[in-house]
Formats: sequence, C-alpha cells, structure tokens
Amino acid sequence: MGAHRNVTRGYADELRLFGTPLARTGLAALVVVFLVLPTVVQNDFWLSVLIYVGITAIGAIGLNLLTGYCGQISLGHAFFIGAGAYAAARVGGEIGLPLPLWLLAAAAIGAALGGLIGPFTLRLRGHYLAIVTLGLVFIGEHLWRNLTDLTGGNSGTPVTAGASIGPIDFNSLNLFGESYSRNQGWFWLVWGLVALVALLAKNLVRTRPGRALQAVRDRDQAAEVIGVRAGQYKIGAFMLSSAIAAMAGALFGSYQQFVSPDEWNLLLSIQYIAIVIVGGLGTIFGAVLGAIFVGALPALIDRYSEAIPGVQTSVGGEGFISVFALNQALFGLLIVLFLVFEPRGLAGIWLRIKAYFKAWPFSY
Repeated sequence: MGAHRNVTRGYADELRLFGTPLARTGLAALVVVFLVLPTVVQNDFWLSVLIYVGITAIGAIGLNLLTGYCGQISLGHAFFIGAGAYAAARVGGEIGLPLPLWLLAAAAIGAALGGLIGPFTLRLRGHYLAIVTLGLVFIGEHLWRNLTDLTGGNSGTPVTAGASIGPIDFNSLNLFGESYSRNQGWFWLVWGLVALVALLAKNLVRTRPGRALQAVRDRDQAAEVIGVRAGQYKIGAFMLSSAIAAMAGALFGSYQQFVSPDEWNLLLSIQYIAIVIVGGLGTIFGAVLGAIFVGALPALIDRYSEAIPGVQTSVGGEGFISVFALNQALFGLLIVLFLVFEPRGLAGIWLRIKAYFKAWPFSY
C-alpha cells in the first residue's frame, strides 16, 4: 500500500509544473531576477536588448507550437509579426484602446489571418509547406508597401499605442514612491507576458489538444486512425501560432514606436527558425533559451560591429561582409550546427545535464 502511494505521488509530481523542491527553488530564483534585474541593470542599451529578447521569445513560443509540437514548418512568421505591429498602430494608436484590448485585438487579427491561410496548407507538408509559407513574406512585403493608408507605405508609420493597465503606465512607471524609466517598465511588462504566454503554452501542450498536436507531428495518418482530426488541429495550431506572433509584433511596434515594411523580411523568419532550432524544437523553455541566445545577436553585432574584424560598418567602408550579411551567415551557421550536432537544441543539453546530476553518482 505504501509503495502504491509512493508511485501515485511520483506521478502527481511529474504532472505538476513545479513539482519538485529544485523546480520550486528555480522558480523563486527567476521571480527574484525578474523583480530585481531592471533595478540593477540600468543601462538603456542592455535593458532594450532584454526587452527585444523577451518580445522575440513570445513570437518563438508561437512558432514552436506550430513547428515543434505540430510539425508544420513555417517560413511566414514575419508576415504575422508585421500584421500585429500594424494592428497595434491602428487599434492601439489611432483608436486609442488600452494595452490589454489592443494586444487581444492584434492576437485576434493574427488568428483570423492564420485561419484564412491554414486550410490551404492542409494538403502540404515538409518542404512544400515551407515554400508556400515563404510566399507569405513576399506577399506581406507587397501589402505593407502598398496599403499606404494602413501601413504608411515605404515611409513607415508611427505606433502610439499606450502601455497602461489601469493606473499603471509602463512608459512612466511609479511604484511605492519610486520612479522608473521607460525601459525598466517595459522590461517588467514584456517578461511578465513571456511568463504568462509560456505558462499557458506549457499547460496547453500537456492537455488532450496538446497530445493530439504531437500525434499529428509524429504520424498524422496514424493520428487520424485513432480519432484525431489532423486537419482541424493543423488549422488550430496555425491560428494559435499566428495569434501569438501578432501579439509579439504588436509589442515590438509599441515599444519601438515606429515600424516600416523593411523589418518584416525573410531574415526575420529565418531568425525565428534559428531560435526554435537552437533552443530546442518541441519545448516551451527551449523557445525562451533560443531567444536569449539568438535573439540578442543582431543588436550585439550592430553595437560592437566596429570591433569585429572584417565587418563593413558603412557603405564603401573597409571589410568584406556587412552587418546584415553577417547576421544571415550566423543564423544559417547556427541552424546547420545544431541540426547536425545537437538536434534537441539547448533544451536537450539542459535535460542531459539535469539527468546526469539526478542519477549521480550512478551516471556515466
């Protein structure tokens, strides 16, 4: 009877997100870092890098749900991110809706676009699906440049969406008599949303729909045999991924306060592919790890390009590779290296380390 109770307790611990003392300690440490880090790192550059990384992590979680959990390869993520940014400009800026409403509106627009495109991908898989979604990037570039009333065309458009939740304004945060900078407020806002999206996504993949998505990924015909409606789940995954991507785009536009069509290009989609591969396909925390590792690269390379040998920092300057081309090369190199040498990404490395110490001293 005691053994049965221990086994039951073991299963219950596995089902909890933070079922072990070590996991709860790690969670407490993350909360402390979340609360304290903006007061310690007050340099605007590093805070802005962390904010962009957090926004990227939200978008990467959306792509990982589609690619890592459902097995649908998408190179059109930049299209939905751009749609979310323009939605924030119009719904949050011109109409003036508060932060929660324009975020939800951007997500709804992203989901609607994903629902329109999803059915056309049902008969496609693998490379064919990737080619079709790649077309979305070029369609998007054409739309963003020509729908001038909506996007401002080639000149871009300002994004004046507010960042307030009730009396709390993250653009000018005042708490307990202390005033905080815009970047400090946005750090708490963005990483709070990262935690919320990651928690919701993690709970989703542990439910019946999440297991159905993984069954479709592993063998969609076999999933159909056991009663899983593969087409329905593929469209649902596409809509959910698009909604989260649009939320990330809305946050990006609101934080940057200006967006232009040049930002929603193929390189952005490739960057997100690199993030989920480097972080670990089919893992929520892997998407966050990948965003931290890969998402910060463009900003760091741009900041320290003069110190990197061979990088051309201006048109006609010395060097054999531009900053843009260097970013492309690094993303491609990371994708190749991780697919060849570490297909499970950073998440796989972490899981092996954890398994090693869990089995110590019997690990070898």
